[in-house]
Amino acid sequence: MSINATLFVQAIVFLLLVLFTMKFVWPPIAKALDERAQKIAAGLAAAEKAKAELASANQRVEQELVQSRNQTTTLLADAERRAQLIVEEAKGRATEEANKIVAAAHAEAEQQSVRAREVLREQVAALAVKGAEQILRKEVDAGVHADLLDRLKTEL
Repeated sequence: MSINATLFVQAIVFLLLVLFTMKFVWPPIAKALDERAQKIAAGLAAAEKAKAELASANQRVEQELVQSRNQTTTLLADAERRAQLIVEEAKGRATEEANKIVAAAHAEAEQQSVRAREVLREQVAALAVKGAEQILRKEVDAGVHADLLDRLKTEL
């Protein structure tokens, strides 16, 4: 055999091998590579989507935190105002109650003073009558001289 024939047969065998490979081996490999590329692309797209969703969720969380802080600040300010109002109302009520107690004490003292004066007037009138009795050495009728005693009480 000659080198040319060998070369020619080898070229035919190589072409058959290439055709066989292109027909039966290459399509499954290409198919597997395409599927792998699609899976990688889908994974990358899902990762990008998840990254965008995470950023969006972080932004919503920050907004909620800001809103919560604002609400908390507002509620605390309202509570402080209410506490201050309650304290002021309690002070006002306590002042009113103290004024009422002082007024009642003054009224009571005035009443006691009036009562004491009345008692003193009666005692002085009785002493005056007894003194007059002793001076005159006779008994004075209290019923007859009631007007005189009343005038004496008012003068005292």
